[in-house]
Amino acid sequence: EGGFGWVVVFAAAWCNGSIFGIHNSFGILYMMLQSDLGESKKDPALEFKTAWVGSLAMGMIFFCSPIVSIFTDRIGCRTTAASGAAIAFIGLLSSSFTKSLEVRYFTYGILFGCGSSFAFQPSLVILGHYFKRRLGLANGIVAGGSCLISVPLPFFMKVVGEAIGLAHTFQILSALLLIQIFLSLTYRPILPPSCDSQHDGQDKLGSRSVRQQCWAQTRKYFNLRVFRRKTYRIWAFGIATAVLGYLVPYMNLVKYVEKRFQETKKDWILPVCLGAMSGLGRLVSGRIGDCIPGLKKIYLQVASFVLLGILCMMIPQCRGFEGVIVICLFLGLCDGFFTTIMAPIAFELVGPMQASQAIGYLMGLMAVPMTAGTPIAGYLNDYFGNYDAAFYFAGVPPIIGGLVLSVVPLIHQKMLKKQR
Repeated sequence: EGGFGWVVVFAAAWCNGSIFGIHNSFGILYMMLQSDLGESKKDPALEFKTAWVGSLAMGMIFFCSPIVSIFTDRIGCRTTAASGAAIAFIGLLSSSFTKSLEVRYFTYGILFGCGSSFAFQPSLVILGHYFKRRLGLANGIVAGGSCLISVPLPFFMKVVGEAIGLAHTFQILSALLLIQIFLSLTYRPILPPSCDSQHDGQDKLGSRSVRQQCWAQTRKYFNLRVFRRKTYRIWAFGIATAVLGYLVPYMNLVKYVEKRFQETKKDWILPVCLGAMSGLGRLVSGRIGDCIPGLKKIYLQVASFVLLGILCMMIPQCRGFEGVIVICLFLGLCDGFFTTIMAPIAFELVGPMQASQAIGYLMGLMAVPMTAGTPIAGYLNDYFGNYDAAFYFAGVPPIIGGLVLSVVPLIHQKMLKKQR
């Protein structure tokens, strides 16, 4: 309940702040990438192509989640997190040595995104080794502490980018992940690993063929029993639908205010507002979620998604830069509420024994729509010549997903009555 655990909390906060601070500030990098291309500015599909860089990186975080869960179980939090931070460091550093979008699809999109997933997920698991009674407090400190990095990072990237250019900005950002490699070494496990699989393997080694053993291991680590629950299937489908336009504000708001309001000096305020209010939302929603019994917590997600969709559609209606700032404050709040309440809902739907796999599969399902949303918005901007259609598009999926989620508690109650 403390002691060395607070060192682990600091390492987890640094991990969350550096990784998601960089990902959520891609709007700054988005503009720098386009200006760095030089002669390619005349390309009519430039917005669409550039959006894939950040979209791939964020999508890889979710796409790799089921695989990261397996590695965490097999080789431990420390090795998984340190290896992921090293991969993310290599991805950012190598992005500074090229000007090709296609190469950055791999270095930033694949390497940095995949490394971020492997570094991030163990930071959540390791807290359960050091805290039980104070686990909520530890998670709150991680969420709040990470904001100390992620909130000022957009302003820092804006200033540094203008002073030394995109290549050196990537090199400075990679230093954050280099520090994370050493911080990950503090993830010393306390709880003993499960030895059931070892005993089972020793007992049945002589009676099973190699094919049977491989099939047994595959079924163990890719357990699909959670999909047998109707409520989980609906919940996962609703979340995957809602996040189709999730990244559009993060990627396009900075470029939007530059085009719409010719605002180039204070555009860094937008990602700062998103990050600060997201951190506040995570701190507040955890406490509110504890006060809401059972699956009624889903209504908190429903409200977050519906409000998020409405706010996205309101962005083109803003007549001034200050209006966009106000919308960013509420967008960040919705993001924090949606993110924090996900794990408690998974526990309510499938129980504590299967919650880890339920979250892993959910994040894997979120990968495809989350990756596709930003390039679609970029294509709409290239086609219509403005971002209005992109923000209207981004607002529709969260509303639809929220409406789908609203039926989950009703179906759950109906199933309970049927069982009785």
